[in-house]
Amino acid sequence: MSLEKTTWRLLVDPPAQGTWNMAVDESLLEHVGRGESLSTLRLYSWQPACLSLGYAQPFADVDTTRLKDHGWEVVRRPTGGRAILHTDELTYSITAPLEEPLVVGTVLESYNRLAQALVAAVRSLGIPVEVKNHEKGENSSAQGPVCFEVPSSYEITVNGKKLIGSAQARRKEGVLQHGTLPLYGDLGRITQALVFPDESARAAAAEKLLSRATTVESVLGRAVAWKTAAQAFVHAFETEMNRTLEQGDISDAERVRAEALLREKYAHPSWTERV
Repeated sequence: MSLEKTTWRLLVDPPAQGTWNMAVDESLLEHVGRGESLSTLRLYSWQPACLSLGYAQPFADVDTTRLKDHGWEVVRRPTGGRAILHTDELTYSITAPLEEPLVVGTVLESYNRLAQALVAAVRSLGIPVEVKNHEKGENSSAQGPVCFEVPSSYEITVNGKKLIGSAQARRKEGVLQHGTLPLYGDLGRITQALVFPDESARAAAAEKLLSRATTVESVLGRAVAWKTAAQAFVHAFETEMNRTLEQGDISDAERVRAEALLREKYAHPSWTERV
């Protein structure tokens, strides 16, 4: 599709706790959707490592004792899907009003449109990724608490393994899509934070995950810095989506709302443990 050139805001944020990251994403969605802020591409990371659960995922999936033993945190996302352990990765979020051409239409249509920029970014790092389209209903019987072991409709893969996982929330205010690019590290670590019937089941789950997902370092045989990956995302988004990205900060109103969402929702058991 031919896209008219427009200006978006770029946020490049320092590492933060998972609860704050999710509060900011939701605050951006509200303000962007009301036209109080420009559509936004946000690039960020997590400190300390944090397990995020999908909107409707049972909290019973979490092994809270093991989670605490590792010094990891837990948060529930406003988007669907299954658990992700956020560490050693680049996370992106896109917030835009419903009328933004990049996100109009169905969830799958907008996923496919935005995937063009994600694919271009990763290919510029030297990774021959592709978008694999699973037919509707193919994953209906897929089970398991881990996001990266379950195929999604438009997943970005390399050599048959999932590299980028994304999720989307569509509301009356607008659209939020966020996702992760694992840069390095052991993806199997997530099984240490989840409940399994026994240790052999835990080990089998880790092995299965590693057979279905990968990291940038595993593909290239070398590490790629977060800043390098972030620059690739920015360049690809500008060239593929015909958007001018102007780096800025969150507004005072967005920060105040994020602080309220942090207190009342993302850092509160009534949200995190609600399912």
